[in-house]
Amino acid sequence: MSVNYQQVYSKIREIRSQAQAHQETLRQRREEARRLLETFDQETDWLRERLEETLKVYPDLRCAIPLEHSLTARHPLPQTPPPEHTLLAADGSQIAPDRHAAVLFALINIGLIRLQPGSGQAPFIFTESQLLFDEELYEDGDLLSDGMLAMRRDLRERALLVEHAQKSPRPAIALTDGPLELWGLTEAESTDSYRRALEEYLRLLRSLRGENVIPAGYVDKPMANLVVRLLEIATLPTEKLKDAKSSYPLRGVTDRWLFGERGRPLLRAGERSAVFGLQSQSRQFYREEIALHFFYLNVGDDEHPWPVRVEIPAWVAEDPTLLNLLHAALVDQCRQMGTRPFPYLLHRAHEIALVSYEDKRQIENWLAIEQRSMGWETDEDSAKRISKEGSYR
Repeated sequence: MSVNYQQVYSKIREIRSQAQAHQETLRQRREEARRLLETFDQETDWLRERLEETLKVYPDLRCAIPLEHSLTARHPLPQTPPPEHTLLAADGSQIAPDRHAAVLFALINIGLIRLQPGSGQAPFIFTESQLLFDEELYEDGDLLSDGMLAMRRDLRERALLVEHAQKSPRPAIALTDGPLELWGLTEAESTDSYRRALEEYLRLLRSLRGENVIPAGYVDKPMANLVVRLLEIATLPTEKLKDAKSSYPLRGVTDRWLFGERGRPLLRAGERSAVFGLQSQSRQFYREEIALHFFYLNVGDDEHPWPVRVEIPAWVAEDPTLLNLLHAALVDQCRQMGTRPFPYLLHRAHEIALVSYEDKRQIENWLAIEQRSMGWETDEDSAKRISKEGSYR
């Protein structure tokens, strides 16, 4: 038996004994969050001032920046059909170097799909499989980690979207699954690698300005409580701002709940929220026309709301025509997936990009055969890997 179920069950019983108190605490915090949202709804100028004061002592703060006059502004689904446009989506998967395998390699696999809704044309599907071997497996002298490989994958997704969007009829929407922000590496990994990738990514983003291409990051079931965090900062007295880093009076309350509470969602079906700026540690890099913004969008219905976060650059946030086009296109894409709303094209891009375990073993076998045919010194799977897989070769 691999799991000590007695210990697990004991913990579950402990959780059960605390459930009522936990639910009551969460109920009170949710009520407080609603109250604060109403209290500060029209105080966006004051909130921005309070945020600037907080950043002096807590520059790494991650939260929403209020921009519109009202925190609870709601924008309905555009009623007029969106103009002719091109929709693109890209997703990626990877195989990281496995030191326990007989052959050391890595793979970055990107799936891209392009569609012109309403045109009657079949979608264009593109796959790029980049095999990394020998010296290509190292970055600044270190073997590529999962994080470094994921960063390369994300950068390549975005580069392919830009490349294909610039060759497509405009306006065009370029979707990625996850934040628009390029995530960094851990402190133990190469900061130089991240810097080079970030510089290239910022160049790509800027290249789309004026091209009538809308880059957007789609975050399904978002966990970052950006608006709730703003409300928490608003509750702190000025003399307590230095404690903002450790103060979470609304812990457990989520932006998803705030905008999509069952029974009384702030956003009705198809509605989007106000546009907010994104305050984060990386704000220093995303400036002016590529400053990061976001809004929440209820792609569910009134009975089962499903708020998602959509990240966009400043030039899209400031253009109502582009915002409305993106808004309408995302709702249309999600409705194609029925009761589990998610952009259909992103779903297809994920299917195209997915690399299976069988794919990994096939590539390993091909590389091993080629190495042996050329007389190269070959290695074997580690004893650990063989024992875990339960087979010997």
